[in-house]
Amino acid sequence: MTSTFPNISISTERLVLRPLDEDDVPALADMMNDEQVVAWTTVPHPYTEADAHRWITRVAPDERTEGRGIVLAVTEFLTQRLVGIVHLRNTDWRVRASQIAYVIAPWARGEGYASEAVLATAQWLFHDQKFERLELRTAADNTASQQVAQKIGCISEGVLRNAWIARARTEDGAWTDVRTDVIVWSLLPEDLAGVGEQLADTGGFTSYSDWN
Repeated sequence: MTSTFPNISISTERLVLRPLDEDDVPALADMMNDEQVVAWTTVPHPYTEADAHRWITRVAPDERTEGRGIVLAVTEFLTQRLVGIVHLRNTDWRVRASQIAYVIAPWARGEGYASEAVLATAQWLFHDQKFERLELRTAADNTASQQVAQKIGCISEGVLRNAWIARARTEDGAWTDVRTDVIVWSLLPEDLAGVGEQLADTGGFTSYSDWN
């Protein structure tokens, strides 16, 4: 039988990570049309509310129920505003390893939300789900994502040459595909020692609960 992650929410000092719901459609569509998201991900462009609705109601739930991973909305604790998403994917239940990806809305960047959300997810994955490895892959020129990896204690393991297709603007403003190298980062349970202290006296990760 395929293993699956529980349908959970995770709370930190500033954030709540929870399942996406249909009320997130407008904010998700807006976030996915940001130029940095288009450049470094494979999302359709333009990204419509129909795309967001399909992701929320079909793709994300299937990721969890079919055992591939889990998708969590990242929201501000005080405002409940959608900050971004965190996605555990390509999960190997025998090896107890998963890969993490994330997107942060342009208005929320520079606040440390990506690091806080990814670290909280990693702590839950290691402590509660007893996983032994978390992998993160960043395009060679995506320095913002690399800074997140470094901040939470990831170790750079090497470069996959010519392994990803990013997108860049042409002179006429259109998007074109550009091949790029990929940096592979990993995080193990022992790498978290002391990292949570950077996120606050709460330890960054405070609690999780089954989502009903």
